[in-house]
Formats: sequence, structure tokens, C-alpha cells
Amino acid sequence: MKTTFGKAALLALSIMPATVFASHWSYEGEGSPEHWGALSEEYKTCQAGMNQSPINIDTTLTAHLPPLTIHYTDGPATLINNGHTIQAGLKTSTKDSVTIDGIPFILQQFHFHAPSENTVHGKHYAMEAHLVHKDAKGDVAVVAVMFDIGAENAELNKLWATMPEQAEQDVRVTSQMDLNALLPIDKTYWRFSGSLTTPPCTEGVTWIILKHPMTLSEVQLKKFTQTMHHNNNRPEQPLNGRVIVE
Repeated sequence: MKTTFGKAALLALSIMPATVFASHWSYEGEGSPEHWGALSEEYKTCQAGMNQSPINIDTTLTAHLPPLTIHYTDGPATLINNGHTIQAGLKTSTKDSVTIDGIPFILQQFHFHAPSENTVHGKHYAMEAHLVHKDAKGDVAVVAVMFDIGAENAELNKLWATMPEQAEQDVRVTSQMDLNALLPIDKTYWRFSGSLTTPPCTEGVTWIILKHPMTLSEVQLKKFTQTMHHNNNRPEQPLNGRVIVE
């Protein structure tokens, strides 16, 4: 399913850029995920949509998917605490991309959720990274990487060193970071059609979930969760007949 994103969706895709922080949706209380669809007319897809994310990956269909072609050469330029997540922004001239069905999708930003939003056989991972890409038509593809508690992640340390601790705070990233080191060597994956996992929950997003998790340390996870002050994962959404392929 392909969808061209309008202005409202592209605003949400950036997950609140540095100049736009005010929002009445959240992960707790009256603005929590179960209420998102009623908060605004623009958010009604969060409740009415039939292809929502995240999901539980359980039964899959073997489709012999082609190898994932990822070309990451640039690192992030900025790091933003928007009150919902810690988000890394790329240079506007970035060549970082993933190729899906022969079409290049340019990396727009990446951010983190703890615990993971998507689950595998009902299991939540400690953290999940979402690398958000967009093609020339405005279609969106998200590459998701799971993280288990284990060895410290050296590339995360480069981000965490300048993590903005207050909401509405953004900083420049000074350390050169290798985005490839945030991904597993084995890039086999599951694929399905879903949505943005934050309002307005726009559908038509291609999801690529890498099967093999990375690791981060307890200390690294604690720094993220203490900065967020709350879990920032949307609950699992029903499949409604969708097929997950691998």
C-alpha cells in the first residue's frame, strides 16, 4: 500500500522538529495512546485505522525477500529531546538511504522507544530504534532495530554523551557516528505495511524489522528512560488480516 503524505503527516513524520514542541498527546494520562484518536480530528486514524503500528510479529509468510540495500555514510547532525523521544536529525544534503523495491528512500531522522514498540512472539525488547526514510514521492519506510540488554553499544555512547536532558532542548552532535554500527551484520528482516506509531498515525508506511537485535548496557538504557521519565511505546495494534513476510 502506497500513500503520499500530506503536510500534517510530514509534520508528524519529523516527530516534532526543534521549532514545534507543543502537543497534547502523550504516553500517559488523558493524552495516552488509547485516547489519541479522540484528541483531534487529524488524529482519528489512530483509532479508526485498520493498518496501524506497532504489531506483534508471530505468524509470517516466507516470500524470499531480497537482501536489504543500505547505504549510510553520514552521521547525525543534531539531537533533539522533544518530550516524546530522543531524535537524531540528519544534514539536509545527506545521501544516507535504503533501497526498497528498487526505489531509494532517504533517511530523514532516527529515534528511540523503550521498551520496544513492535514485539516478536509477544516479547518486548529493551529498546527499539526507528530509522525513518522517505522517497521522492513522499512515501515512508521505517527500518527498525531491536536492542537487548547486554554489552555496551559504542555508537550509542556517542549520541548519549550529548543527550539533551530537558524537553524542547536540541544540541549539535559533535562526534562522528557510524550509523552502520547501529545495525546488525545479518540484515535479514520482516516486512509489513503499517503506520506512523505517533499521531496522526498515518498509514501506508513500509515497515522493515531487522530480525537480529543489537545490545545496549543497563546504564545506557537507564540514561534514556530517566531522560524520558516514562515509557514511550505505543501498545501493539491488531493485524486486521495483514500478512508479515520474510
